[in-house]
Order: sequence, then structure tokens, then C-alpha cells
Amino acid sequence: MSVYLHDIPLSQAQARIKEALQDSNLWRVLGVELIPLDENALGRVTAEPVWALNSSPHYHASAMDGFAVRAEETGGAQPSSPVQFRVSSDQLSVASDQSLLSQYVDTGDPLPDWANAVIPIENVESLDENGEITKAIRQPVLIRIRASVAPWSHVRPLGEDIVATQLVLPAGHSLRPADLGAIAASGHQTVRVARKPRVAILPTGTELVPIGSKLKAGDILEYNSLVMAAQVKAMGGEPTRYPITMDDFDLICGRVREAAQTHNLVLLNAGSSAGAEDFSSRVVETLGTLLVHGVAVRPGHPVIFGMVKKELGSRDEDYDFLIPTSSSVTPIIGVPGYPVSAALTVDIFVEPVIAKWLGRQPNELPIEMATLTRKLVSPPGDDDFVRVAVGKVGDKLLAAPLSRGAGVITSLVQADGLALLPSGVQGMDAGDPVQVRLYRSKAEIEKTIFCIGSHDMTLDLLAQFLAEHNRRLASANVGSQGGLIALRRGEAHLAGSHLLDTSTGEYNISYIRQYMPGIPVKVIALVGRDQGLIVKKGNPKGIKSLGDLNRPEARAEPSRSIQFVNRQRGAGTRVLLDYQLSLTGMNPDSIPGYFQEEYTHLGVAAAIASGRADCGLGIAAAAQALDLDFIPLFQERYDLVIPMEHAQSDLLVPLFELLSSRAFRDSVSKLIGYDVTVMGRIILEDRHD
Repeated sequence: MSVYLHDIPLSQAQARIKEALQDSNLWRVLGVELIPLDENALGRVTAEPVWALNSSPHYHASAMDGFAVRAEETGGAQPSSPVQFRVSSDQLSVASDQSLLSQYVDTGDPLPDWANAVIPIENVESLDENGEITKAIRQPVLIRIRASVAPWSHVRPLGEDIVATQLVLPAGHSLRPADLGAIAASGHQTVRVARKPRVAILPTGTELVPIGSKLKAGDILEYNSLVMAAQVKAMGGEPTRYPITMDDFDLICGRVREAAQTHNLVLLNAGSSAGAEDFSSRVVETLGTLLVHGVAVRPGHPVIFGMVKKELGSRDEDYDFLIPTSSSVTPIIGVPGYPVSAALTVDIFVEPVIAKWLGRQPNELPIEMATLTRKLVSPPGDDDFVRVAVGKVGDKLLAAPLSRGAGVITSLVQADGLALLPSGVQGMDAGDPVQVRLYRSKAEIEKTIFCIGSHDMTLDLLAQFLAEHNRRLASANVGSQGGLIALRRGEAHLAGSHLLDTSTGEYNISYIRQYMPGIPVKVIALVGRDQGLIVKKGNPKGIKSLGDLNRPEARAEPSRSIQFVNRQRGAGTRVLLDYQLSLTGMNPDSIPGYFQEEYTHLGVAAAIASGRADCGLGIAAAAQALDLDFIPLFQERYDLVIPMEHAQSDLLVPLFELLSSRAFRDSVSKLIGYDVTVMGRIILEDRHD
């Protein structure tokens, strides 16, 4: 039997939330407030249409510095037969000597009643009383023109921009900078906007500690409330972050009851699953009605929704002057504790509610179809949202899946979009089309360099330098062999690779010919680097070489055993390890932890720092990053493999410039275990016919 109250599809959960809010008279704009028209109105949502009080401009205005004239009197003016006007300083309709009349005006000045056109100052000849050219171009006695003008030339007629009584902005419009100007131009000093919904965010968990705390084993930094508050604020709400509440049913009940009195929505973070200290569903049932517990969506499966009863006589002093919500309940959403689950739950369930309360349309990410770069497995009954890096290679838009762990907040930072594997789909193969909701604009994606292959820490530095040159580097770590296969399939601009050919001692070339037959490439050395064993600080187990990975004495003394952590199959580091083991005659099956895999050097280092392993083969910079010791064993070359069609494109020009940049070389050389003397050396350059 399911541990959840009732596991339901996403669409059904959303419909149930909407129905509950409608029944409680909460599926509407919650309130209206009148605010001053200033920069603080930016982003607010209009609660009613804005109608123009004034026309803009409210008079016929000159659009240029020049001379106001009657257009009809300029007829016949030609370069060979100019027409002359007397300049007046008042509103006289005719000059005393019956000559043609003009009057100087600056841009924005009202036109004299008798005028209907303006001649730009650069198109007139200023004359003195003797008919001679004068430098007093703004105060001449006469002017001479050599071309006629049409009526209303260089004039902004009354109402050109806005006509009094016309619609300036509709209700439900999020105010932009230009909108503020339009409202002001139409004669308003204030604007009626939807009240910001007040959202209480309640983090719970005895293991949680505030940001900035000194951490000990078992402590978890509480930053979900920070992320969710920022999301709510970006949506147009007004978040309140409450202090951490420990796992105590009565304490959580009290905090929820308090928040429900003065807020429009309560987000109860963590405790939404079914563990011994997961109290959220019981809290909601105790204080009101539990309507949803468990939604068929990943990440974010154990979502809760319900209604909490307000205490009789409670009111919000801050909003007495507003339209009241006239509801006796406050909606509550139980948000899962894992960071990715929490963030996506807010996007999926909170955004549509806040949009309705503000009277605007829900924010919708642009959707594109992309090609999946590797196989994905998905629970058949769930809508599965997968974070992906997105890049355009040739004419193909590609989606490379990132880490799928619900606790990996950096996967959201690195993600360019969300790929949706809908309910009923058990997975997708590499090359399948997939629907992607884009976090980034197409313009950004067009400037993205897509790198799939072996991981190296210099790629992170390269990404930073490329950002300063209007390029993005999006990386997916699949190992050297995986990178070459991705290039063969046209799924990347370049790949990092360090595959050793054990028969020749050369790197990468034989593998390129094997995995990329017939594809012209350019291979450039990025760095030389040390590979060795990463061990705990102080090397407590006295590890010296690969031979220590299978100590004979460990059978009698288990404490002498070494727990290894490996790189994934296809990684250059794995190839190097297997080659070195073959030279010693050591059977990989005899090494404890040989089949425990990580996808990056930092992943290996993290496994050792956390105590999951005693050592692993990796690079010195990864050991330094986590304050571990490093035993150097081998030196290797790490190359960038680039198909010639991309090597010759404008997209990669900044990358090649950086490889000869002293600033980039100096930054890499500060990392331990790197040799930059090889950087930029061309290893192979095929002809591109």
C-alpha cells in the first residue's frame, strides 16, 4: 500500500488545488492598492485598466529646432528660386509689410496658432535686415528656404502619442519601465495594482542550521527558504522567512497556525514524506483539511496541499484599507526538503496560484524540441522533469542531461532548461526528440559552446574567461570515449579527451580514428597534468602506490584494507588505471571499490573527503580543492578535440584566442599539478574539404 494518502497525476493535483481555492473564494485577485507612480511600481500588476486623462502631447508641438511657418506659403521654393520669410517673435498672423511670416521654435515648443509646419534650422539661411547671411541663426531678421514643406512636417500634433480617454494599459499587465512613462504621460500620478500576496515560508528539521553556522557531521545548511523566498518575490509575492522549527509536532502546529493568520499562503518545507519525523500531513489534518498528499511528479513526489482554518476574529492590520480576502481558510503547500524538489515544487504549484492572485497570466517558459544526447530511464507513472544543458550544434538543438539527484542544487544553476519525460514514458534513448522548457534565451544558446567529454578543472576557468568574451561554455561530463562518440553524432562542438594508446604511448589520435572515422578534426593540447592517488589528509593508511589497493595482509587485518573509488567506464582516467593495473598483473576484481564510480575528479575527491573511500585515481587540483593529500604517479596530456567544421566557425574564435592568452595561462598555472607549456599546441589538424 502506498505510504502517501493518495498518489495522483500532476494535472489532477493542479485541478484539485484550483477547485479548493474556488470553493474558498480565493481563486481571484486578493486585493487592490493605490500606489504612487514611481520606480517602485516596476513589476507590479495593474488591477484595473489605465485610461488616459490627458492627450500627449496636449498641444501641437515642434518636433525640431527650427522655424514655424504656414506650409502653403513654402510652395515654389527651389534651390534656384528661394523663398524669403520675415521672422516674428510673437503670435502675429501677418507681418506689417505683408511679407511671409515665420517664428523660431525649439523642440517641444507649441506652434503659433497660425502655423502648421516647422522647417529645421539646418535647412534655412539666416539673414540680417540687409538680406546678408548672419551667424545669428536663432534670431535673424529674415530666413531664406530653398525647398517646400508639406503641412504638419516636423510637428507632433495633439494626441500623436496618447488621446485622452484611450486605453493605456489593460488590467493584469506587469509594469515595465516604458509603461510607467506612458501612465505618467496620460496624466496619472498613481496607479491601482494588485496587492502582493503574502507568503509564509516555514523551514522545519532538527538537523537544519542557519547559513553561516559552523558545520558538524549531521548538520544541514538551511537555504531552501532563501531560494523559495527569492522565487516568490520574483513571481510578485511578498515572502516572509520564518526561523527554523525543530521536528516537534506541537511546535510546527503552532508556527503554521500563527503564519496562517497573517498570510495568504503557507509553504511548509520538509517533513512532507512519510518518515517518523515527517509531520506535515498530520499538521495539515489537525489544523484544517488535507487535500493532496503525493503527486506523480519527479523530483517533488511527496507534495502536500491543504487548507488551514483561521482563528475567529483574526485580521491583518497591515491591509485593513484593502479589499479583504473574505476567506476563513489559508492554503498550505507542503514542500519536499530536497533543494531541487523544493525549487521545482514552487515553480509548478505556487506560480499559477500567485499569478491568479495578481490577475496576470502564469509565467511560461518557452518550449523547444531538442535532441537528447544520452539515454534516460524514467518512472513510468510520473511526469519526470530532467535538468539539461542546452546547446545548438549545427542545425540541431541538443539537450544533455545533468545530475538527477533531488539534492543537487548546482544542477539547477548549470541547467539551461527542463526536459519533460511525460507520464507513461519509461525512458528515452540518445537521439530521441524531447520537449525542453528553456531557462535561457535563444540568443544565449546561439553563443553557447557545447563541450561533452572528460572532466577537467581548467574547463571551469575556461568558462569564466569565455563569459568575458560573450560566450558560454556548457559542459557535460561523460568521459573521454563518450565525448568522442558525441562528436561523431554531431552532439557537441568539442570534447576534452586524454585517452592513452598503450601500444604507442600517444594520446587520443588512435581513438579519434576509431570513434570518429572520416571526420576531419583539429586537436589542440590544453594542459599537461599529473595523475595520482588522492588520499585523506595525512594519508592515515600509508598508501604509496597502486600496489596498496590490494594488500595481502588486509585479509587478516581488515583495518588495513583500502577502499577505492573509480571513474566511470570510458573515462580517460579509467583507461589509464586499467593499463597500469595490467602492467602489474593486478586483477581489478580484487580491488575493493573498483566498481564504485564517479563522473568527475571532484566527485572522486568528495567521496574520499566524506569517508566513503580511502583513495582514488585523479588529478592534483581536485585533491587541493578539498584539502586532501596527493601522491603523484603519472603525467598525461589533456587535449581538446574539435571537428574542423566547428574549429573554423566564429563561435570558437574567442576560445582559440584564450589559449594564447597570458592571463588564462597564468590562472591555470596557479592550479597545482598542471603544465601550461603545451597549451595551444596543435597536435593534429586534418584537411576540411
